[in-house]
Amino acid sequence: MISRRRFIAILAGSPVAAFRDANAQQPAKVWRVGFLSGGARPADSLPPIALRKALQELGYVEGTNIGYAGRWAEAKRDRLPGLAAELVGLKVDLIATMGGPAAEAAKEATATIPIVISGAGDAVGIGLIPSLARPGGNITGIADQATELSAKRLELLREAVPKSSRVALLWNTDDRAMTLRYREVEKAARVLGVTIRALGVREAEDFEVAFSAMTKERPDALYVVSDALTVLNRKRVLDYANANRLPVMYENSLMVRDGGLMSYGPDAADNFRLVAAYIDRIFKGAKPGDLAVEQPNRYYLLVNLKTAKALGLTIPQSILLRADEVIQ
Repeated sequence: MISRRRFIAILAGSPVAAFRDANAQQPAKVWRVGFLSGGARPADSLPPIALRKALQELGYVEGTNIGYAGRWAEAKRDRLPGLAAELVGLKVDLIATMGGPAAEAAKEATATIPIVISGAGDAVGIGLIPSLARPGGNITGIADQATELSAKRLELLREAVPKSSRVALLWNTDDRAMTLRYREVEKAARVLGVTIRALGVREAEDFEVAFSAMTKERPDALYVVSDALTVLNRKRVLDYANANRLPVMYENSLMVRDGGLMSYGPDAADNFRLVAAYIDRIFKGAKPGDLAVEQPNRYYLLVNLKTAKALGLTIPQSILLRADEVIQ
């Protein structure tokens, strides 16, 4: 008869036990998330903290079961295809993109790696996906109502500055999503009786040309369409607008916190929480093409009263009562 001790020793040395031990030692899957943006590289060279925090809340711990590889084009659109190819070469499990041009570059770079878009504006209008409900292929994510919102922003600007019958519009002509917004502003302007002065930019040097045009023929207000180029050059726009006492409507709350007059748009942290939810679902087996593209849950109106005072403006109560945040 085999003793109990001898039996355990034999079992421990058996192929079944060896397999069990090997199985127990298998490391957990470490997902690799690539992040592609046309904007400025952050100091830590990592994707936005709001996205990483949202993924952490879903159980993804950097260095344990998730890792990141970020690429930023610094507002140089021609760099995006190469950067997207780099992420594909790193064999990332998924690419999250910020901005229309980044999403387009990722789409060109791969038809198999899942892509989760954000900040791309009208994803259907620029041809990224055939429809919001059925994006198909390897793309899903967040697409805001940017074109429709453009008209709303012009209405809010006109309400805040009733005398703004001539509005200059600054946008990146190299970004198709931004051009769609510009066209919507033009349509809304005709209804509101506003004359639009189009000031397109494609690179940093073009901002001085736009400023010179506004100095020669002063508008009543300025509307800035947000993308990687205009955000990267926001200090120049803010400095010019404030120095020339020019009221400005922005799409990005960052501009208002930096000293701009007002903005109306989605919150970046809200969007990244939605992006994180998509990433989680895809890592758990969902196909991106089966996941309907969502729109931001909420849009925020911010007003900077300190800037309004410096510009000599009195913001109507109708605007202040609707504002989600008033910066004193």
